[in-house]
Amino acid sequence: MTNLRDVLAANIKKKRKILGISQMVLAEKVETSPHYIGQIEQCKKFPSSEMLERIAAALEMDSPELFSKQVFTEEAIKIVQDKVQADLDEVSISIKKRITEIKIIKN
Repeated sequence: MTNLRDVLAANIKKKRKILGISQMVLAEKVETSPHYIGQIEQCKKFPSSEMLERIAAALEMDSPELFSKQVFTEEAIKIVQDKVQADLDEVSISIKKRITEIKIIKN
């Protein structure tokens, strides 16, 4: 059974990495030290409710999401991003073909 502290630590770290921000940047956003963020991510410290709210806001999450085991993994997000990009590429090709057809018809 995973404890609350483990879930919190994993979710903060995952979301921080998804956003591409360092512990230092997160610390600046929530007005604390990078060392403290590191301690939270290592399950050595547990933040106050006020700090949890600041962390959630900085990570573009709702506070309860910090404790959810359902937060997307980086791999799942990458799969979705790749699928969306492939769909966009397909649509772009289709639009370019249609534009070419229209130009041919006009000439």
